[in-house]
Amino acid sequence: MLPLLPLSLRSWYTALYLLLFFATLVQYFITSGSSPGYVLDAMRAVNETNVMYKKSSTASKQPASSKNGSLIVTIEGSQTGRNFQGSNPASWTKLVMDMYPPGTSIRAFSCFYCNVEQPPRAKHCHDCDKCVLQFDHHCVWLGTCIGQGNHCKFWWYICEETALCLWTGILYITYLKANISRAWWKDAIMILLLIAMAISIIFLLLLLLFHSYLVLTNQTTYELVRRRRIPYLRGIPERVYPFSQGVCSNLYDFCCVCSIYHLESLPSAQELEEKSRPYTCLDVLTCRCC
Repeated sequence: MLPLLPLSLRSWYTALYLLLFFATLVQYFITSGSSPGYVLDAMRAVNETNVMYKKSSTASKQPASSKNGSLIVTIEGSQTGRNFQGSNPASWTKLVMDMYPPGTSIRAFSCFYCNVEQPPRAKHCHDCDKCVLQFDHHCVWLGTCIGQGNHCKFWWYICEETALCLWTGILYITYLKANISRAWWKDAIMILLLIAMAISIIFLLLLLLFHSYLVLTNQTTYELVRRRRIPYLRGIPERVYPFSQGVCSNLYDFCCVCSIYHLESLPSAQELEEKSRPYTCLDVLTCRCC
């Protein structure tokens, strides 16, 4: 392919390939160095906001904001968020337990390793020895957990890695076509490399499609694989996605929500019943799936 291109286009082709290579490399270090969103940090943010609220309420009657420097905590799905930003800020324990159904035991969702109450979708990672918000998995290639704080960065990394492998595979095939009869041992090495590249491309494509599915349905790998072992997901039918707000809302939250700690409450029985209702033509016209 490259020998047939003019010199100027060949230079642009090479420059774009190198740009994609360095972008993938940079994205790797960004993802590996980013925080997945630890429960201890979220609890610390809540405590600091409570202290800030008490100081400001003592000095004036104006309610305190829930923003403290770079620490932002948002709560969805219940009255807890309004209480937290209102006149009576809740402690971390009450904040977490209000996200579960009434009567839930604190011990059932307390981490014995970190000694903290875990909000829904959080899990303790034994490799990092910390509880992670919206825990997806621990990536051995990146050396870090994938969670709420870096799942979007991880998706972009595997997207760039897939594109880079596809492009490299095209270059390998082009080289083989141009030099197929020059030296048999070189061809053998290139064929072995091409086989390895094909396996990598298939793996990356499947991984990209799998995580794209998770993003569109607002799930995590841990929730999908261990659904029957997670207490608050056991009674929910397999085809119901309890945290999904629709494809468009899920994409917006995944890509555009800038909150560092985004806590989601468990849906009520009425919400679960609505989510389990089969789609009709009217639902499609009214964009219920979005």
